[in-house]
Amino acid sequence: MQFTLDLFDELRVEPPAPAPVAPKAIAPQGPSLPAVPLSDTLRPARFVHPRATREAVLGHAHVAYEFARGKRRTIGFVVGAEGLSVRAPRWVALRDVDAALQEKAGWIVRKLDEAQQRHERLESARIEWKDGARFPFLGEPVVLRLDPRHAFDGVGAMLDAEPGEGGVRELRLSVANNATTAQIRDAAQAWLMRQAKRLFQERLTLYAPQLGVRWTKMSLSNAATRWGSASADGAIRLNWRLVHYRLPVIDYVVVHELAHLRVMDHSPRFWETVESVVPDYGALRQQLKDEPVPRW
Repeated sequence: MQFTLDLFDELRVEPPAPAPVAPKAIAPQGPSLPAVPLSDTLRPARFVHPRATREAVLGHAHVAYEFARGKRRTIGFVVGAEGLSVRAPRWVALRDVDAALQEKAGWIVRKLDEAQQRHERLESARIEWKDGARFPFLGEPVVLRLDPRHAFDGVGAMLDAEPGEGGVRELRLSVANNATTAQIRDAAQAWLMRQAKRLFQERLTLYAPQLGVRWTKMSLSNAATRWGSASADGAIRLNWRLVHYRLPVIDYVVVHELAHLRVMDHSPRFWETVESVVPDYGALRQQLKDEPVPRW
């Protein structure tokens, strides 16, 4: 379900200016109307969880949220892609839940608003798989071109070495001009995954000696919520969609997973290990959170 956040009234079309009138025809002006308070021009935001069972007014927002009771000691709030979920102990009265919601109203509405904005960014980044589609590769925009005349040495695609019109490089796919959306998407994904495998292996080989670790194998992941993982036996898994990001961001994830071969948790010692190789890991980590990967 998509959540909507309507902040302003619909745009009003101003009527055309009246034609000039002679001074004698001008009617006397009546008293000025009072100014409309800004708060009255705002529509209240509304956030609706698809499994909502209760609703609350938090500030200027109406929030329909999922509510459940369970074996826990405190009231908990979770804001996710679907909206707000509230969990409470069985012995807590509903009035206490309502009071807790009001106490955390500012935080809840801010997080819901951030989730809504992120959803909108994700939707705006959705790729339309056709000739002329655009998506980022290593942080730079690439334009997709269907080029059925070439086989490109059996690899199915080729990225132009130099930018074309508009200063953007073109990725040429050897698929038919009447190829379906799925065929175009699959051909582009196959090329991106080949680039990801080659690049990730290079970066692992570069950074492993700096951390004093040894990786044994690397495989590509298609996980929805994880960028990578590491096993104690030296196996590394990296999400192939990382190739959409700039190389420094990819390097942060590579170093993050290699660091787990030394420290298998996220303790201060782990982050010190990451920082020893990627001093600005904090900014790069934030970039992963703030910049959505294109929707496929």
